[in-house]
Amino acid sequence: MPHLDIRLPIAGLTPLTTLDFPGHLACVVFTQGCPLRCGYCHNPQMIAPRRGESHEWQSILDFLESRRGLLEGVVFSGGEPTLHAGLPGAAAQVRAMGFKVALHTAGPYPGRLAALLPLLDWVGLDVKGHGADYDRICGRAGIWQRHSRSLKLLLDSGIDFECRTTVHWRDFSLADVERMALSLADCGVRRYVLQKARSEQCLEPVYCQSAPNTPAPNAMAQLVARLEPHFASLTLRE
Repeated sequence: MPHLDIRLPIAGLTPLTTLDFPGHLACVVFTQGCPLRCGYCHNPQMIAPRRGESHEWQSILDFLESRRGLLEGVVFSGGEPTLHAGLPGAAAQVRAMGFKVALHTAGPYPGRLAALLPLLDWVGLDVKGHGADYDRICGRAGIWQRHSRSLKLLLDSGIDFECRTTVHWRDFSLADVERMALSLADCGVRRYVLQKARSEQCLEPVYCQSAPNTPAPNAMAQLVARLEPHFASLTLRE
């Protein structure tokens, strides 16, 4: 299949996953570059943007061609995939090959997300924090309003999606997590994943250290049990 001069800066490829696109055997294509600066980020090498070369996307197409009939879907992740103008063209090519298309995004570009929606089968939307806390956690001003528009787009679209929050106890208290989760449930979010932040290779070294307000080991599980009735699906990932 011709690459049509699509330029995506490829940061990596996971050839097989059952977790990143629920219910499907998929691969994950990681793109380089992210506008956010989350202190707990465990892929800081993916933050700096760069221009993609056409041969990078062609190598992904060659891989997908070899996986026809084996994989069901392709997940675009990052970094922040919607940073790149070539993403819609890449997603269209993936669909033309017979694969379903999934996206992992933090929602910083609602206009670009809106243009992508007709090409998507599933979205994982990162929720960094509640309201203005979103900006503090992601290290960029004005992002939480954009994220809110992205969430509304997904709620109105009918596309299958889940929200996910990475919890580092330097950014959250248990009460913060509960308030955020209930707010999402009130908005109409039905599927939610809470995942504990990794403590190695963080963007900010202080995030590699234990947080002083870390709750008791079973406190998060107890919170999830209280929150479960508010969602169709609520998962805690260690």
